[in-house]
Order: sequence, then structure tokens, then C-alpha cells
Amino acid sequence: MERDLKIDWATYEAAKYACENWHYSKCLPTGKLVKVAVWEKGKFIGVVLFGRGALRFLGKKFNLGQDEICELVRVALKKHKTQVSKIIAIALKFLKRRNKGLKLIVSFADSNQGHHGGIYQAGNWIYSGKSDKTTEVFLNGKWTHWRGAFYKMNDKSQTRITEGKHRYLMPLDKKIRQTIIKLSKPYPKRVQNIDSDVSSCQDEKGSANLTCALHIS
Repeated sequence: MERDLKIDWATYEAAKYACENWHYSKCLPTGKLVKVAVWEKGKFIGVVLFGRGALRFLGKKFNLGQDEICELVRVALKKHKTQVSKIIAIALKFLKRRNKGLKLIVSFADSNQGHHGGIYQAGNWIYSGKSDKTTEVFLNGKWTHWRGAFYKMNDKSQTRITEGKHRYLMPLDKKIRQTIIKLSKPYPKRVQNIDSDVSSCQDEKGSANLTCALHIS
């Protein structure tokens, strides 16, 4: 009997397709990525991607080295039935198996897109407030973080200041959890009818259920 949910490693092509078609950014992040794919009833429904993110010294704030921390950079899913928090939780198990030294995962919910981080709240991530405001540049028809557009900017480049993003933390061991929990703040509330980093914008109820069998190639 075919299982309803399958999670396995994703190819570059699958990750690129999912991001370009099912994520609001319409692009695959640059740099080295850990790519996890998701199927429901045998049909490919998207990816969860981990990487270094836009911040070069992501771990400095938490006294962690760059090999001890990473960012959940994309949750790109088409319409589906499985709770997003469940998919992310299983993807985290994949990530930990491949990267034994990881201690902390960071993810951001973009309040400028109406996201408040419901998928992280459902997965019991720790909310630590908003990141700093940042500058974006309008490049190739879309707004891009200034770090990614620095060498293409000129005096005529259109820029804007954006509000900080909601920052969520997932510690991977007890010691780092004891440190991170001190940063915990009340979860932000939904401000409009957009729930997550996912195009289907599904509601989440309860914490993640890890009963799904893992499929590792």
C-alpha cells in the first residue's frame, strides 16, 4: 500500500521548479543548500530548503560557528493536505542526520508579505522578535536584499527600507535550548489572511506529528 506522505532528498531541478512555481519569491536561493522533497500519494508537492541565508554571520548573535547554525530558507509547496509543521519537522530530522554538528535552525517569516509564522508556532519554534530593518533594491523586476544586488546597483537604482522579519528559532540540543529559551517572546498574531511561507496558505493546528516513516536514499 502506498503511503500518503513521502519525504526524501530533492534534486536541484525539483527544488528550482518548486521555488519558481510555488513560492512567493519565485526564485531558488543561491549558495549551498540542503534540499528535501515532499510527495503526497506519489505526487510531488514541493520542497523544504536549508542554507546559510542572507546573513553572513548568522551564528554570531548566538555564539555559534557557521557550521553549527543554518537557516530554513524556503518552504515551497503546492496545494496539499499534510500540515506544513509536520513536513518541516520531518525535514529537520533529515537535516540533522546529514549535519551532525548543527545546534540551531533559524527561520524568518516576512511580515512585509503578511506572514506571521503560523507554521513555526504550530511546530513549537521559539519566537525571538523581529530582525533589523533592511534595504532592498528593485532589480530584474523584483525587490532583492541589497547584499544580493550590491555589484549591480548604480545611482539610479530604486531602493526601499523594509520592516524586519519575524525570527523563529529551533534548538537541536538541550544545552542550546536552555540558552535560546531566554530570548523567547510572545508569538505574533495573524494580521491578515496569509498564514505562512507557503502559497497554499493553510492554517496550522497543534504541534508536529512525527509518526511518518522516513524515506532516505
